[in-house]
Amino acid sequence: MQDRDWWRGATIYQVYLQSFYDGNGDGVGDLPGLVAHLDYVAALGVDAIWVTPFYPSPMADSGYDVADYRGVDPRYGTLGNFDGFVARAHGLGLRVIIDQVWSHTAAAHPWFRESRASLTNDKANWYVWSDPAADGGAPNNWLSVFGGNAWSWSPERRQYYLHHFLPSQPKLNLRDEKVLEAHFANARFWLERGVDGFRLDAVDFMLHDDALRDNPPVAIKYGQRPWNPFRLQRHLHDMCQPASQELMRRIRDFTDRFPGTVTIGEISSEVGALDRIAKMTGSTKLHMAYTLGVMKSDFTDDTILAAIGEAAMLNRSGWLCWSFSNHDVERVASRWNPGGHDPAAFATLELALLLCLPGSACLYQGEELGLPQAQVPFDSIRDPFGASFYPAYVGRDGARTPIPWQAGARHSGFSTAERTWLPIDARHDALAIDRQEQDKKSTLACCRRMLQFRKAHPALRTGETERIALPHPLVAWGRSLGEDRILAIFNLSANAVTVSVDRLPPFEPATELGFVAAPQDGQLRLPPFGVSIGRENGHRQRR
Repeated sequence: MQDRDWWRGATIYQVYLQSFYDGNGDGVGDLPGLVAHLDYVAALGVDAIWVTPFYPSPMADSGYDVADYRGVDPRYGTLGNFDGFVARAHGLGLRVIIDQVWSHTAAAHPWFRESRASLTNDKANWYVWSDPAADGGAPNNWLSVFGGNAWSWSPERRQYYLHHFLPSQPKLNLRDEKVLEAHFANARFWLERGVDGFRLDAVDFMLHDDALRDNPPVAIKYGQRPWNPFRLQRHLHDMCQPASQELMRRIRDFTDRFPGTVTIGEISSEVGALDRIAKMTGSTKLHMAYTLGVMKSDFTDDTILAAIGEAAMLNRSGWLCWSFSNHDVERVASRWNPGGHDPAAFATLELALLLCLPGSACLYQGEELGLPQAQVPFDSIRDPFGASFYPAYVGRDGARTPIPWQAGARHSGFSTAERTWLPIDARHDALAIDRQEQDKKSTLACCRRMLQFRKAHPALRTGETERIALPHPLVAWGRSLGEDRILAIFNLSANAVTVSVDRLPPFEPATELGFVAAPQDGQLRLPPFGVSIGRENGHRQRR
């Protein structure tokens, strides 16, 4: 566990804590439940585990509204439970990454209560406050991601405060040195308890234009108005500020005092996401970052190849962490395969694709099972984003439902409670872990083998990447590090495709993976969503 560069090419398993496993029978996943099933995570073959917020919170936004940065919410357990989790994870060879939500707090946080009390108290400048416009309106035209104005009035201070999300999530002023000092002190608290790194939430929202200039409008065609008015602005001034690079340097300076600690930034889907990752990561800034932009892109060969090309260049100075699913987007099994064509084959393709890309990888719980997006009825919606825009947008709850552990059991073995915090989709029961563990061809079994293969081949973790030109809808590239050379070929369509082996470098298919196609009679036939991965056994001809 002493390798300081362990994160390069690492695979990280994201746990959405309240939906992983309920250890006390109240319908909500918790830390004891996580510890009870850490063996499952370790058996996948991942390097680290990222756990979503467990801090005390009003839970208006599933814990991303933090009321105490140094505690554990009672619904999840105790600090003792957390310490036990870290010890158990380390004992299994898993590093531990936890969320740090620095851009905002809950309105219930003591910091905000003090800040709004007056214009002269010790924390008066800890949040973003502004006088009203001359007509009493908001200081500018900025909008909240969750709908409505990004400013709310405080009668105590007779000023507006900024919130990029819910009004109960006031924006912290990260240009105030005392705020940063408090964040660093809180981070140190967790590092001293043994955590190995932080996932930094909403990096693009950390800083804003101090002059509070209006955002310009986005030109739209008639009849194409988006369901969220946030998309009617070009977000030049409320987010994605160049000054954020200096803030990332400050964060890196701090974490470098704790060798082996890693930082992962969440970059939004705003235009230029990969360029921002290049600027936000590197030897003096964040270790790596992922972007929601990749997840929200169309699943085409052009999209994938363009991203690979950019990533291969990006990784020379910064580092990209690939992620196809997480708690903020529709599950990839539904998003990139909306027709539901051969779901098992697609799930295997997606996992193999993720684990062959240049960079590190983040695997979201349930992705290894091929879970589709769950259907959550309106009266069960917990996500404030979905509640605001339903039915045009049903929210993120469909990617957050509990994991099915045991087919046919009550709540699929997730909980013994009468009711779970989110309902479990009946389609997920057939994909339960216990059932897939009995099937050597299951998505879970294929995922485990692919993770083992990745660990066995340094080229897939940190090797150079070379694209190989093949006709639509195929994508292919080689990964190489020294004598270790791997070829990966993917059919991104629901139709079989055949290509001549003359167009490919000589390679030996990795048949031990159990799902790869092998050449026959001079042709490589890839079935719908088919994959061929193998070891190159000859010199690649430049084309």
